[in-house]
Amino acid sequence: MISEKMKKLSEAIREADTIFIGAGSGLSTSAGYIYTGERFERHFSDFIIKYGFKDGYSASFFDFPTQEEFWAFWSRMIYYERYASVPKAKVFEDLLTLVKDKEYFILTTNADHIFQRTGFDKKRLFYTQGDFGLWQCKKPCHQKTYDNKEIVIKMFQEQRDMKVPKELIPHCPKCGGVMYPNLRGGSWFVQDEGWYAASNRYANFVKNHQTGKVVYLDLGTGYNTPTIIKFPFMQMAYANKDATYVSINYGEAEIPLSLKKRGIGINNDIGIILRELVEINEK
Repeated sequence: MISEKMKKLSEAIREADTIFIGAGSGLSTSAGYIYTGERFERHFSDFIIKYGFKDGYSASFFDFPTQEEFWAFWSRMIYYERYASVPKAKVFEDLLTLVKDKEYFILTTNADHIFQRTGFDKKRLFYTQGDFGLWQCKKPCHQKTYDNKEIVIKMFQEQRDMKVPKELIPHCPKCGGVMYPNLRGGSWFVQDEGWYAASNRYANFVKNHQTGKVVYLDLGTGYNTPTIIKFPFMQMAYANKDATYVSINYGEAEIPLSLKKRGIGINNDIGIILRELVEINEK
């Protein structure tokens, strides 16, 4: 039996003129991108034994003693997060099925680019926190990023004893300094031309879709960086009497009192809910 909440959500999406998608770590987790437990232990057991790492997130802040080790860890991380096949791509494919015929835009704090890899229009994407597929000068001496796929895969394949060959270590083409993944973590984060172009597209989308039947679909965002997606979505939904704010997040699907009548909160695995929505539409 379909719950009243799922009926309401299905109807809101079906009748929507516009859908804003806010994607946090919970969405990638639903697709199999887990930084702890069996997956992390399977891919990083040697680093865990040597350094006692508990999870991939905290390990990413570790100050490795050499660039050879740094890039052994990071090429492995980048490979599994950005270039290996998506463990549960169906989660994103179901989301695309639900929104592909709508006016939609995606704002995400994830850096894995699963959206683009599963068929979403890259002109409707704004990755605010960087991209595992790019690297930059660590200083940085200039505001440009570089594709890393070819060298990262070579480092992944050729590393031995938790070290990459010295000749594969990337250096800045301008100053010769060390390179670093293009992931927001400090003032050194590079926002290149592509970042600003995506930011402008999103700003224009917001400007042009402030009224009408709009659904703000908040998928897996928490309170780590709520000012990027969660709070702006709530504020925009509140300002538009015809809008619906939706939060789907395992354990953190909260709806503010100001949006109680126009909000839908579902505490469950995002992939399960998206699959159910597709099945409801197919009936």
